[in-house]
Amino acid sequence: MAGSSHGHTPAAWTGVIIAFIGFCIAGVFMVAAQPVGFWVGMAIVLLGGAVGGIMRMMGLGQPRHTHPVHQVAGDSKPVGAKG
Repeated sequence: MAGSSHGHTPAAWTGVIIAFIGFCIAGVFMVAAQPVGFWVGMAIVLLGGAVGGIMRMMGLGQPRHTHPVHQVAGDSKPVGAKG
């Protein structure tokens, strides 16, 4: 994944950070036996995914055509690559 810069975008970092904060909140409230706080934390985890997806749609994520998965069979370069 390092060769494709997978996850090295503002959308990915923002989504993961928000989800991690929600995970920590849910964990604290789970140990404290407070179900409402746990579910608030889980909602924040889902919010992180939504924010990351929205940021990706806004152009802050990795473009699809540069990802090596989107290659044509027999082609050694990603679709849309110059050269």
